[in-house]
Amino acid sequence: MRTGRLYAAVAAGGFRRYATYRTATAAGVFTNTVFGLILAYTYLALWHERPHLGGYDQAQALTFVWVSQGLLMTVAVFGGGFEDELIERIRTGDIAVDLYRPADLQLWWLASDAGRALFHLLGRGVVPLVFGALVFPLALPTGPLPWLAFVIAVAFGVLVSFAIRFLVALCAFWLLDGAGAANLSWLLAIFCSGMLLPLNVFPGTLGEVVRVLPWSALLQAPVDVLLGEADPLPTYAFQGAWAVALLALGRLVQSAATRRVVVQGG
Repeated sequence: MRTGRLYAAVAAGGFRRYATYRTATAAGVFTNTVFGLILAYTYLALWHERPHLGGYDQAQALTFVWVSQGLLMTVAVFGGGFEDELIERIRTGDIAVDLYRPADLQLWWLASDAGRALFHLLGRGVVPLVFGALVFPLALPTGPLPWLAFVIAVAFGVLVSFAIRFLVALCAFWLLDGAGAANLSWLLAIFCSGMLLPLNVFPGTLGEVVRVLPWSALLQAPVDVLLGEADPLPTYAFQGAWAVALLALGRLVQSAATRRVVVQGG
């Protein structure tokens, strides 16, 4: 019970931490909305030339744009969550303090990231989607069950995103600077999550490959659940399998790293 309260407090702290940056949140909402407009008009032109591209009609394609824009920060496609701080703490040696805490390192950062994700879902996810629904004809469901299924898929997406970024951050135990690994990670996330184009649009073997990679669990899977293009239970199984595998790998890497900690600079 005490452990549960500890991680709940860490999650609440993560939420409050990001809630304090109101100006940055407003700027982020504006940026997501502008970028959503650019993508929406690009999609309109593309779907005008190729109707039902990737199995979506035009309304579904526009819905994909605005829902994915609302989720960019929630699932941290660009990174910039806890991993930057963790990499810095490893680099400076402050990670030793974290390892002495009466709390699990992985669960501590997972709880903090969950609070961050919840804030961004509410603070930066709702407004762009509402704007898109007012300006464009979107294919949004009207009943509560698809939305509930969507929220569950988003939660799984956040878990997979955390697991990937935790592994990337742990690379700093062996690298002089973890920034390179972090940059590579978010570049892969941009291309393989469906942020630029739905993964259903990718042709042939490339499309088959990107749809089974873990990054597809971040955006493509939740949006397809919302659009009714994917059954929720198989989607959850796919996301959950990647989450379990990556979290377990993160646990192994964490164990290997902390058995012999070398602090850079001394």
